[in-house]
Amino acid sequence: MTKSSPLLSLKNLSASFRTETDPIHAVKNISFDIYPKETVALVGESGSGKSVTAYSILQLLPYPKAFHSGSILWKNQELIGASLPLLQSIRGNQIGMIFQEPMTSLNPLHTIEQQINESLFLHGSYTKKTAKERVLELLYLVHLRSPEKRLNAYPYELSGGERQRVMIAMALAHNPQLLIADEPTTALDVTIQAEILELLKDLQERLNMSILLITHDLDVVRKMAHRTCVMHQGEIVESGLTSQILKAPKKPYTKLLIAAEPRGKAVTLPKNIYDVPSLLEAQDLSVAFPLKKGFFGRVLESHTAVDKINLFVQPGETLGIVGESGSGKTSLGFALLRLLKSTGKIWFESKEIQNDDRKELQALRPLLQIVFQDPYSSLSPRLSISQIIGEGLWVHRLATTKQEADEKILKALLEVGLDETFLWRYPHELSGGQRQRISLARALILKPKLIILDEPTSALDRSIQAQLLDLLRDLQSIHKISYIFISHDLKVIKSLSHRVLVLKDGKIVEEGTTDQIFHHPRTTYTQALLKAAL
Repeated sequence: MTKSSPLLSLKNLSASFRTETDPIHAVKNISFDIYPKETVALVGESGSGKSVTAYSILQLLPYPKAFHSGSILWKNQELIGASLPLLQSIRGNQIGMIFQEPMTSLNPLHTIEQQINESLFLHGSYTKKTAKERVLELLYLVHLRSPEKRLNAYPYELSGGERQRVMIAMALAHNPQLLIADEPTTALDVTIQAEILELLKDLQERLNMSILLITHDLDVVRKMAHRTCVMHQGEIVESGLTSQILKAPKKPYTKLLIAAEPRGKAVTLPKNIYDVPSLLEAQDLSVAFPLKKGFFGRVLESHTAVDKINLFVQPGETLGIVGESGSGKTSLGFALLRLLKSTGKIWFESKEIQNDDRKELQALRPLLQIVFQDPYSSLSPRLSISQIIGEGLWVHRLATTKQEADEKILKALLEVGLDETFLWRYPHELSGGQRQRISLARALILKPKLIILDEPTSALDRSIQAQLLDLLRDLQSIHKISYIFISHDLKVIKSLSHRVLVLKDGKIVEEGTTDQIFHHPRTTYTQALLKAAL
C-alpha cells in the first residue's frame, strides 16, 4: 500500500440521531484520510462530535436511532451499511479502539485475564494455554508491572494508568493496523500521561500502526499527531499539519482553543495574611488502610496513605496539593474533613477538631465543604438541580421556609454562572463543566470558610477549565473563601494557588510558594513533575 492510498477515508460523513422532535446532527459532512503509520488527531471540546466520529467508523452507534450518510472506506471497503460479518472481521482485528474511561469500559466483575481472553477467543483460535501466553505477552508489551501477579486482579485494584494499559493491551490483541484512541490520557497524572504517550509512540513504531487520536488536550496533540483536524459543533473547521495549526491557526475557533490554557494568578492576599491565626492546621496527620486482618480483627498489615503531614491554610488563601495517583492527596483531603479515620491533630479556627463527636462535627460541616473529582457520580441522578443545591439547607437547618430556600438556591446558581432554567433539569442533561458548577453551588450555598477541591478540572476541556478557574478566583475574592486545591495538573495549580505542597508516597517532599515551586524546585521528584507537565 503506497503513501498515496489511505487506510481509512471519510468523505462527507454525517451522523444524526432520531428524536421525538427534530433529529440531532452530531457530525456534519466531514472528510479526512488516515495513511499507514500516520497519527491524525481529532481535536475539539466536549460535544464537538469527536467520539461520534470514532464510533461511526466502527459502526457502533445504535441503529436505527442513529443514521449515517456519506462514505467511510476502510482499505476501499465501504463500512456504512456493511454486513455484520464484515464489520466483525474488522472490529478488533484490523481496527482496535481504546475507549475514553477505562474504569467504566472494563467489566468490574471480570479479572484482567478474563477480559483480554474474551477478545482473543472472539476473534482468534486460541486454547486456554495459548490465550494465557498471549495475555502475558500483551501485558509485557504495554509495560504493566508484574503482569503475572495482575492476571487475577480486578479493575478497581489497578491505578488509572494501569487500567489504561490494560485497555491498550485489549485493543492491540490482534495487531490492528489502525488504533482509535479516544481521550487515552484524560484524568491521568502528568507523569503517567507521558508514559502512556511514549508507549503509544513505541507501539506504533514496532507494529507499523496508524493512530486516530481523539482528544481535547493540545499538549497531547503537539507530542503525538502528524496532522490535526479541529472539530466544532460537528464540523471540521480547520485541518492540516499539526505544527502549522498550532503555530499559525487560521480559524477563530482554533485560536480560541489554543488560547484556552489555564492562565492568571492567585488572588492578591493582604500583606499580613501570615501574621493572623490559621484557618485550618494539621500536625503529624496520618492515614493507614488495613490490608490484612487476623482472626479477631487485629490489623496484621496496613498501607500508610498519609504519613505524618504538617500543613496550614490561612483565611482567603489557596493551598495547592500536587502529586501522582497514590501519593495520598485525596486521603489527606478526606482526613482533614474528618471523613477518614486518621491520627495526629487537626485545628479549625484554633479549635482542635480531631476528637470531636458526630454532633460537634455536624455543626462544622457547613463551614468545611468539598467538591469531588467526578461531578456525575457525586450528584444524585434522581434529584433535580434545585433539590441538589438546596439539600444542605434543610440538613443544616439554614432555611426556615421554602421561599427562603428557593431564593438562596437561585442566588447560588447565579453565582456560579448558570441561570434559573437549570433549576428543574437533572445531572444527565448537563455537560461536565455545568455539573461541576452545580457541585460548587451546592457547597457555596452553605457559606463555607474552606472548600476542598479534589481534581475538579481533571476531566474538563481546557476552555471549560479556564472558565471554572476564573469563577473560583472571583468567588474567592468576593467571599474570602480558603481553598485546598488537589490536582495532578500543574498548570491549573500554578494559576490558582498561593502555596504548594508536593506529595509522594504519603509524604511532603517539597513545599513553598507557587513561585518557588515552579521556578526553583529543589527535589528531583518536583523537577520531574514540572518537566512532564510544562
